[in-house]
Amino acid sequence: MPIHSEAALDDLLSAPAAGDLAALQAMDGDLLILGAGGKMGPSLARRARRAADEAGVQKRIVAVSRFSDQAAAGAMRAAGIETIRADLLDFDRLARLPDAPNVIFMAGRKFGSTGAAHLTWASNAYLPARVAERYRDARIVAFSSGNVYPLVPVASGGATEQTAPEPVGEYAQSVLARERMFEFFSARYGTRVCLLRLNYAVEMRYGVLRDIALRVLAGEPVNLAMGYVNIIWQGDANSVCLRSFALCASPPDVLNLTGPETLSVRAVAERFGQLFGRRPVCEGQEAASALLNHAGRCRDLFGSPTVSAETAIEWTAEWVRAGGAGWDRPTHFETRDGRF
Repeated sequence: MPIHSEAALDDLLSAPAAGDLAALQAMDGDLLILGAGGKMGPSLARRARRAADEAGVQKRIVAVSRFSDQAAAGAMRAAGIETIRADLLDFDRLARLPDAPNVIFMAGRKFGSTGAAHLTWASNAYLPARVAERYRDARIVAFSSGNVYPLVPVASGGATEQTAPEPVGEYAQSVLARERMFEFFSARYGTRVCLLRLNYAVEMRYGVLRDIALRVLAGEPVNLAMGYVNIIWQGDANSVCLRSFALCASPPDVLNLTGPETLSVRAVAERFGQLFGRRPVCEGQEAASALLNHAGRCRDLFGSPTVSAETAIEWTAEWVRAGGAGWDRPTHFETRDGRF
């Protein structure tokens, strides 16, 4: 299915599945999305809005962000989403946000952590504590990261929810602290929480696949230090997020969120090479371990992703080759020492 414009891409990413409609029908009350101005937030908010409308339920969808990009905020409002411009680290402003019985927490900081670790810890640990206390009576679905896990043997198929956290580097440590803050307030107040350990959502404007595609097309070397990765189409990740309110519990439920494939970075580069008609340049050698996330439980609960890795690769190749829009947000997926 050719996707030739950002409007078509945004429409695809926000198109709700039947499970999304059911989730919004079952959701008692309005939905507040904190940190909605990032990579995933706009399409998630639109998907929630469309799901509620198509399900025929009256529901406010409220998106909160600093909204440095006013066009993004305007597009949300045009889609029927209420927007609130706020710096969530302004705790007086956080206290004045509207009450909501359902909250998605998406705020966080990763890149730039090295050299400004205090900001990363404030965003990833202290802010979640303030949010968890402010919305103690809500159900909270909070995005976490597979970075809380150790590097695992590639042959293992990835860390499961039972794998003990062993975060590498301050960013990953602060993400685990985010989880611990939600756990603490869940224990104190009985707050129902679901923690989503996400590994690499992708679409054509950003993500691991775009990073590799750009390098292959430009004839630049693809680093194999992290030789294997997991990815999931962003629309599928957002769908799981909306449906995960049914999992919210105290103590918090934990769910790995990614696609079913363990992708070889070398093989992905070679596939892009085939699609671009050029030989990829790879540097380094794959290690026996990688940051991998096994999402079997997620698939058992919600089914397989609707977009396969191969389809996402083909879409990305076509988009990049045509000079489609991109965001200057490289993933640095090849990093093994946790320094971002």
